[in-house]
Amino acid sequence: MNLLLAEVAQATQRLAAAGVPSPRFDAEELAAYVHDVKRGELHTVADADFDARYWEAVSRREAREPLQHITGRAFFRYLELQVGPGVFVPRPETESVVGWAIDALRDMDVAEPLVVDLCTGSGAIALALAQEVPRSRVHAVELSDDAYAWARRNVDASPDASRIDLIQGDATRAFVDRPELTGQFDLVISNPPYIPLTEWEYVAPEARDHDPELALFSGEDGLDTIRGIERVAARLLRPGGVVVVEHADTQGGLVPWIFREEAGWTDAADHRDLNNRPRFATARRAVL
Repeated sequence: MNLLLAEVAQATQRLAAAGVPSPRFDAEELAAYVHDVKRGELHTVADADFDARYWEAVSRREAREPLQHITGRAFFRYLELQVGPGVFVPRPETESVVGWAIDALRDMDVAEPLVVDLCTGSGAIALALAQEVPRSRVHAVELSDDAYAWARRNVDASPDASRIDLIQGDATRAFVDRPELTGQFDLVISNPPYIPLTEWEYVAPEARDHDPELALFSGEDGLDTIRGIERVAARLLRPGGVVVVEHADTQGGLVPWIFREEAGWTDAADHRDLNNRPRFATARRAVL
């Protein structure tokens, strides 16, 4: 075992003791970042090249600063995104939401699908859809100044930038000033804020202390923004278009009821993640 791998083993113990959920992965990722190698190449770092700044990075993670804030990057499906303070760090569970949306778009008989990503944050969802549905046109809406700046960086760095329209504005009032878009979209997707204000103390430190509150909390029951998204989706979707909204696992069964038949929705349903927890809801705009 070389020096770096021995230090990674010690760092893993420290991170585990601090309550970090994935201590080994994070210790290795920090080592790879500091030494500018891939995780699978840590054994190739010579002892003389060990960088003591590794322990500074470990200390920051030990204090529950998000791994992605330390490295400045987040991985989402096939993307590497720039992230940092002021923007919500994309989570692995959202990849399942995007996967469902991509399958839905591919099943549509539409040559160039029109999509809107509400509460885009870093731009992760919009960029993944543009990358994996090559003829799609994606609009992405973000309210926060800081998050919009991160999304702008990521979109500008993407080879698919020409098919992504990044807009700063309120997701719950998206395109009210563009009536020509009413009833034109094939898909509305969102990972909105959905944590109830009463749950603040139970949120993981990485999110509670570092993610922007605007991206986390949404009213007493956590569903205020989702209710707003339902109204926007009802206005923007064409008949037969679909909406996909992420939510907390504790809200399973509640969100589909927001997309009511009397409001013009059909097929409202919850979907489970890889851990068999209800994590996102979908509904289809009724065809009259």
